[in-house]
Amino acid sequence: MQRPTLPPISPLPYQDEAGAFELQQRLVKATTEELPGALAYTADAGVRPPLGRPDTTARVERVLAKAFGAQAACLVQGAGTGAIRVALSAGPWRLNDRRLIVHDAPDYTTTATTFHDGMVEPLRVDYNDSEALANVLAAPDSPKWLYLQHSRQKLTDSYDPIKVVELAKQAGKRVIVDENYTVVRTPVIGVERGASASAFSLFKLHGPPGVGVVLGDADIIEAAHRSNYSGGGQVQGDQALTALQQLVCDPLNWARQSQETIKLAKLLNAGAVPGIVAAANANTQDLNCIALLENQIGEQVQAKAAEFGAAPYPVGANSKYEIGPMIYRLSSSNLEEQPELKGWTLRINPMRASADLVVDILSKAINAVVA
Repeated sequence: MQRPTLPPISPLPYQDEAGAFELQQRLVKATTEELPGALAYTADAGVRPPLGRPDTTARVERVLAKAFGAQAACLVQGAGTGAIRVALSAGPWRLNDRRLIVHDAPDYTTTATTFHDGMVEPLRVDYNDSEALANVLAAPDSPKWLYLQHSRQKLTDSYDPIKVVELAKQAGKRVIVDENYTVVRTPVIGVERGASASAFSLFKLHGPPGVGVVLGDADIIEAAHRSNYSGGGQVQGDQALTALQQLVCDPLNWARQSQETIKLAKLLNAGAVPGIVAAANANTQDLNCIALLENQIGEQVQAKAAEFGAAPYPVGANSKYEIGPMIYRLSSSNLEEQPELKGWTLRINPMRASADLVVDILSKAINAVVA
């Protein structure tokens, strides 16, 4: 079988160290205002009157809203998927509106399930086609809501997600953005540019398993809180505080990680690892490095890389459990679009590792396979 080539890839802008420090300081300032003194060390639990949730949870929600310039925030169970479902349920579905403008691309697997369960009526439009998008936004009978996955759905996506948010807002649409894998990593998120809601996992930001957040307009957040009165459905105060403590440390961590991920692609393209013929940075979920192999040995290299210390599969793709670099396959949605890349490519996320350590592990793994 002839070796394929990597398609044109347009990665999203990443948060640099200056921007990361500025975001960190917004989080710190909001924390000093909402969790002064010993409140930053202690947490409560339960359906506390009159809030209907722990006081600590409510305070952390206000910290997040302030830091990201949102009207309000709601911490939820179910991580990123749960946050997306809450945003849709408290937004369009609350108004019995199932029509959404959606990018014409394979949906992330759990998002597709959410759309199916919610009986979404998608109006598909290619966000890469600015004229087609403008026509849909201007049409008098088009849906009132637009849904956007900030991270790339296709390897070949090239549009500016924030520009889509702004255009939709100007056209009078309300926008819900899946920010998983992009919050903290990119300079801005949707809610900072007019989206009605930004939903994402705090588990993917080193927080406790299962915790997510929706940032957004007051009516959406109020509806989300009203629908989640049960004590068992709450994010308890200790979970909320732990999530915040980890989040404050994330911006600078990811700024450095992004630098190493970009450095890795440059090293691979310079021939640092024999057996890899090309590489590119891509937002296939998180900002990763996509490596094209000389031979169709991707699965074997994955297995060997794990023996040399690489993560064999994701836990949360940058959760607190992940330390070593992840050397894995492209996502199922990416392979749906580009099936010819199966076995020929590796998706590499350095996690906490340097680019040099990743090169070392890759070299050992490929040598072990081809020896």
